[in-house]
Amino acid sequence: MERFLPGGTRGILHARTGLERFRIERLEPPTALAPFVANFWVLRWDLRGRPPHRQRVLTRPSVHLTFTSYLTAGTTRARIAGVVRDGFVEEIHGEGRVVGAAFRPGGFRPFMDAPVSTLTGRFPGVDDVFGGEGLTLAEEVFAIADAYEAVGRLAAFLSGLRPEPDPSAAKAAAVVERIAARPGLVRVGELAADVGLSTRSLQRLFHEYVGIGPKWVIRRFRMQEAAERAASGTGVDWADLAAELGYADQAHFTRDFTAAVGTPPGRYAREAGPDAETGPGSIDA
Repeated sequence: MERFLPGGTRGILHARTGLERFRIERLEPPTALAPFVANFWVLRWDLRGRPPHRQRVLTRPSVHLTFTSYLTAGTTRARIAGVVRDGFVEEIHGEGRVVGAAFRPGGFRPFMDAPVSTLTGRFPGVDDVFGGEGLTLAEEVFAIADAYEAVGRLAAFLSGLRPEPDPSAAKAAAVVERIAARPGLVRVGELAADVGLSTRSLQRLFHEYVGIGPKWVIRRFRMQEAAERAASGTGVDWADLAAELGYADQAHFTRDFTAAVGTPPGRYAREAGPDAETGPGSIDA
């Protein structure tokens, strides 16, 4: 559990502003958990004497198990984050940290006795899935001062549940990876044919294991790609990018981008690009 994974800011909107206020590290899961967990992660911040920060994220289609400690306030929160359909905003203040596990698409299904879609758009407490053992785990994670030791405790807990590899979960993860690798993919029917399933079977697979439909996943990865390009400072040709991402016209692309990110692509490029000035306040006001 000591191997750090490469960083990345995809999905973190206004990432340059955010990374002036918090630090995130990702750790590789142990081999036994690799079929289920994409990575463990630790997020830390120290905003004592500075304004609170509201961070907006275009989330991936995955479930997270998180343990948040607001050290300055002396409060904690242990919860499961299902797939978030819309933009996700989290406010941080004072000093604190989050210890989390990011599950692979489909990877959380072996830990629960219901479809992953029952978690979508919800943030239940750890006891809703793991019962009293989850509450005990939360107490232990919060009591450990060293974040990496806390990650190790979380990994040991998940390993101790002895989840069984599920071929359908692996299939779901592979399909999501296929979507991520093909930003120009537009149609669910085309995707279904590519992976050897009927459209209805693909939708059922995603409902059970991913938690949200393939159409949403396609759109979300397109928007993540667009936001990353916009923030790159490379002088994006929006008409070309719209066509590359499978849009019939730039106007449709602009509407989708604005709905997902909260601002039109040109404005986002000016505000989030390398030449943008970052101020002390919220980026999501």
